[in-house]
Amino acid sequence: MGKVSSGGVTESERLLAQFCQKSFLRLWTYPNPYKDDGKEFCDSIAVFGNDVFVFFDRRSELPISKDKDPLVLWNRWKKNVIDKQIITAHGAERYLKAGRPLYLDGKRTQPFPLNIDPEKAVIHKIIVAHGAKEACLHSSPDNIYGSLGISYTETDSTKIASLEAEHPFTLILDKHSPVHILDSHNLSIILGELDTVTDFANYLEEKTKAIAHLDILTYCGEEDLLAHYYANYDKKLNRHYIGTNDKKVNGVMISQGDWKGFVESETYWATKSANKISYMWDELIQRTCQNSIDGTIGGNTDLSRGPSAIYEMVKEPRFMRREIVDGMMQAIDSFPNTNVATRKVSLMPSSDPKTAYVFLQLKLPKNMESAPDARQKRQAVLEIACGVAKNKFPHFNKIVGIGMEPPKYSENIAEDFILMPCEKWPKELQEHYKSLNVGWDFFETKSLTKREITVNEFVQFKAKNKGKTGRNEPCPCGSEKKYKKCCGA
Repeated sequence: MGKVSSGGVTESERLLAQFCQKSFLRLWTYPNPYKDDGKEFCDSIAVFGNDVFVFFDRRSELPISKDKDPLVLWNRWKKNVIDKQIITAHGAERYLKAGRPLYLDGKRTQPFPLNIDPEKAVIHKIIVAHGAKEACLHSSPDNIYGSLGISYTETDSTKIASLEAEHPFTLILDKHSPVHILDSHNLSIILGELDTVTDFANYLEEKTKAIAHLDILTYCGEEDLLAHYYANYDKKLNRHYIGTNDKKVNGVMISQGDWKGFVESETYWATKSANKISYMWDELIQRTCQNSIDGTIGGNTDLSRGPSAIYEMVKEPRFMRREIVDGMMQAIDSFPNTNVATRKVSLMPSSDPKTAYVFLQLKLPKNMESAPDARQKRQAVLEIACGVAKNKFPHFNKIVGIGMEPPKYSENIAEDFILMPCEKWPKELQEHYKSLNVGWDFFETKSLTKREITVNEFVQFKAKNKGKTGRNEPCPCGSEKKYKKCCGA
């Protein structure tokens, strides 16, 4: 099969590329990059800031045979699909840490466009292994989905032999240089649930911390570990975690079926329903990224390389996207019904307490709407609103401006974005934006309203919805089937 430039060679590689482009966006995701010797580096790579996600996709069917020892077949499959790829993954990490270059083509004519700092880069090595599902299901009646069992521990030969004898069809992985293993079943779950860069990176970071701290971490499927991660939350650190805060505990085993129980909960489906609105944020980002790829975006910012408003927006985790979009929709709905020039500005929070969003809707006078410089005027007003926001709320270090015509009055909306770094804010800038605010009165009018919110990642199930769980919703595993006929069966 010839090389497919838009993603992968095999069907599973194309699926992986699609998941990566959805989660990490096309500007920061590249399938099948090459090394300086012209050989393929990995199946897909995503780079965002210092987080580098390196994916390896391998498929080999693990046969089920009455005539052959299943453990012999398992060990042969494991050697070819897992062990060899772990060696490759470690080699890829060494390659990047050495500062060697990547290319987009085997002839090495197109340099990899994103910077990877070998000193600061956090390399996440991820192997997606296909082909063992049926054999794993056959091996144990307790294996619900056919996911790969995994244990991270010391990998001396005696301990490996003991664990493999006690837990057949379980991967014993080195805790000192962990590689993450996904499979045909849970690839769509993990990248479907953790579908922002921040959510995915936070999960892998906490998992790596737990592996380093514990003598052994074992679970029957990556989806069960994800359910465990969601169930444990540190309010002081404002983060989920894996394992326990009890330092005396040196080993954790995650129960089989934790994920099944979690996705059957009313809270899970209430949260999935509430999160639907958040994907408007994703659409806004994707549309702007596509304009950048197509060369139709204005301004002088390279979205993939340097700081930008879009870069800051990509950082937001799923639950925060939900709250920001909810605020935007309230602002859009409350825009006054009028035929005269009107503006409405809203200040909304970020997951970063030092960052804020200014959302500006600006309806220009009719004689200015069709003028050639109408958009430039809107952009100038958006800049004023951002500068005034910094004056009004000086503790912010970054202001991200999002401007548009009021959707109530415009069918074709063109968005404008501004990133205003403002950690240093000299007196001259304060006075500059103060003077420009005369007549606009941003954040100074008597009609100014303040909305305080407490953001929770998971939405509590409401009693009025009782009996309307998500069992008839599409299955979270990515199947077109309804949940109750797929993973909930």
